[in-house]
Amino acid sequence: MNAPFDLRPDALALPQPYLLFLGDTTEAGFAKTAFGLRDWAADKCVGELACGASVSTGLPSLTPAEAVARGARGLVIGVANPGGVIPPLWRASLVEALEAGLDIIAGMHMKLADIPELAQVAERLGRRLIDVRVPPAQIPVATGRRRSGKRLLTVGTDCALGKKYTALAFARAFAARGIDSDFRASGQTGIMIAGRGIPMDAVVSDFEAGAAELLSPDAAPDHWDVIEGQGALTHPAYAAVSLGLLHGSQPDVFVVCHEPGRTEMLGTAGYMLTSIEHIVELTTLLGQRTNPAIRCGGISLNTAALSAAEADALIASESARLGLPVADPMRGGPAFDALVDYCLAAA
Repeated sequence: MNAPFDLRPDALALPQPYLLFLGDTTEAGFAKTAFGLRDWAADKCVGELACGASVSTGLPSLTPAEAVARGARGLVIGVANPGGVIPPLWRASLVEALEAGLDIIAGMHMKLADIPELAQVAERLGRRLIDVRVPPAQIPVATGRRRSGKRLLTVGTDCALGKKYTALAFARAFAARGIDSDFRASGQTGIMIAGRGIPMDAVVSDFEAGAAELLSPDAAPDHWDVIEGQGALTHPAYAAVSLGLLHGSQPDVFVVCHEPGRTEMLGTAGYMLTSIEHIVELTTLLGQRTNPAIRCGGISLNTAALSAAEADALIASESARLGLPVADPMRGGPAFDALVDYCLAAA
């Protein structure tokens, strides 16, 4: 999975297993890195560390020394907060991790080495400060040239509601069917899981679409790239990365991800979510600019807050209402099989 693209043929060498750091996070949506690693790289995670967080991954609460005793080699900052900052409150815990023998891995916009107390301790102890939210150098401006191969992109009605999970689930389903495919990571958590990718929200705006073209290069006609989406086209803060990724990836099929019950956009008080139908219409309209044949392959619902019976009923009713296959990829089953079938047939 995740074959090389030209600018970063080598996989990231990250120190594993991980201790997941939650900081003082109070909103689960901002701890998506920690949850993503727990759910998709559980064998690489030994526990969690917090300094006031009210959310939990459910993994054992460990001090850095206890984590090292259990084999941990790296502490991952499992938070993706607005602006990607590392606040002063966290720094004593991070220094403690370095002193216990852990390297630190972060996907924040703020760079670890730019924090003097971390840089000084790391240098003194010979520890590594590893930032994965660093795009490759010399990304070209997009050409808009149509590329060979097939592509599926996950898009969303908001941030942090299942685009990465949906893409990973599709990549796993394609592999199970023997379909030649790759998961293409476009965010820090996906990069930590896959070992490579391009952090699209760290790319200068003029080069967003060019980075997306690099992320999903020419491929065999029957090869699928399953591309992790970012942001939302209607988000007042993060729409730019969503549009650049859409234009550059030139998807043949897109899947709309949505969390039932969410009404307000994450991190932006007063902005309400637009409807699934609006995202389908908008993605199709804007995506046609670089792929006139773009199609919606269906809907992915994040039903984690619902019972199995409630989820099944909602999936059935939404499918009937929208006239498209609907599923929760994390629940799997016939509904997800039908969603995968429709996506393959739509391309």
